[in-house]
Amino acid sequence: MVDAAASDASAMPLAERLVRYGDLRPCTTAFIDTRTPGSAEKENFTIIGPGVAENPDQHVHIEIPHGFNIGGARQPPGCVNSQHSHETAEVFVVHSGTWAFMLGADGHDGRVILEEGDTISIPIHVFRGFENVGPEAGFLFAVLGGDDPGRVTWAPYVFEQASTYGLVLMEDGSLVDTANGESIPAGKKPMPATTDADVAALRRMSGDELNRCVVRQAELATALQPGPAGYAERPIIGAANAAEQLSAGRMAWPHGFHLRFAHFSGGEVSTEHVRHEEEVLLLQCGELNVRTPAGTVLMRAGDVLTLPIGMPRCFANNADRPVDLYIVRGGDSPAAPDIVSP
Repeated sequence: MVDAAASDASAMPLAERLVRYGDLRPCTTAFIDTRTPGSAEKENFTIIGPGVAENPDQHVHIEIPHGFNIGGARQPPGCVNSQHSHETAEVFVVHSGTWAFMLGADGHDGRVILEEGDTISIPIHVFRGFENVGPEAGFLFAVLGGDDPGRVTWAPYVFEQASTYGLVLMEDGSLVDTANGESIPAGKKPMPATTDADVAALRRMSGDELNRCVVRQAELATALQPGPAGYAERPIIGAANAAEQLSAGRMAWPHGFHLRFAHFSGGEVSTEHVRHEEEVLLLQCGELNVRTPAGTVLMRAGDVLTLPIGMPRCFANNADRPVDLYIVRGGDSPAAPDIVSP
C-alpha cells in the first residue's frame, strides 16, 4: 500500500529537491581555520540541512529537515581540513581525488588513505582531519547525523593559529574577524580554547582501527545483494535488516541514517516503489533517470537528489555506461519499500 502522503509528496516540484554539482555554492570562510596557511583554499558546501558551518554566509541549498545533513568539501592538492571532533556521526564518500584522513589532536595518531568511491565513517568524539594528497582538486560528500549536528570541537592548535590571523570563534559558533575591523559583539563571549583535559577526554583511535571503518570501492560491486525494489544494493552503514532481507553494513552501529551502494548496468530499470524514509541519492558516475509522478530527473555525476517519503520512484539507466549510486536513507531500521502495482 502506498503512503497516504504520496499524493502530497508527488506534487512537490523536483527542481527544488535537485542540486546539480555544477550549481553548488561554496563558502571559503566557513570555519575558524579559513586563514590558516594550507587550509585557506578549501571550499565547504551545505547541500541539505544546516551543517556545522561557523559562518552565517554559508549557503544552504535545501533546508528541509531529513534527520541527517548532506554536505561536501572541495580542496586543491595539499589543502588540509584541520583536526576537529564531531558530536554526531560523520561519514565521507570520496567522489573524486585521493585523500588522507588523520587521527588525533595533532594528526599523528593514525592515517588512512582513501581513493575515489571509498567510504569512511569516523566515530564521534574522535579528532580527525583530512587532506587532499592527490595531484588534482578533489571532492568529498559528507553525511552528518541529526537535523542539528551541533558544533565541532577544534584541536588546541587551531585556536592558536586562528588568533594569529585575526579570527575569534564565539560561544554561539559564529566567527568574529578582527583583521577586518570586527569586534566582539556586546553580550557575546569567545569560545574557550580546547584544553589538554578536553583532549584527554576524547577517544583516541589508531590507523588500524580506522581502517575497519572503511569500505573500499573495489569491494562494492562484488558484494551486491538483491533488494526488494528490483535492483541490488550493498549495505555500507546500518544493521542487518530483516524487512529488506539485507545483511549489515561493515559500519553497523547506529548513525541515525543508513548508507547503501547501488550499481545499475546499462539498460537496467528498477521496480516502481515507495520508501518510508527520506531518501537522498548521491550519483557517483554515469547518468541515472529518476522517474516520479512529478516528472523525470536525469542525474549526472556529482548531482544530489532528495526524494520525499511517499513519492513513487523508479530508477533507470538508459545508457550503456554503468551507474554507481550512493543512497542515504533516514533512520537506523528502514522499512521494506512498497511496490507500486503496474
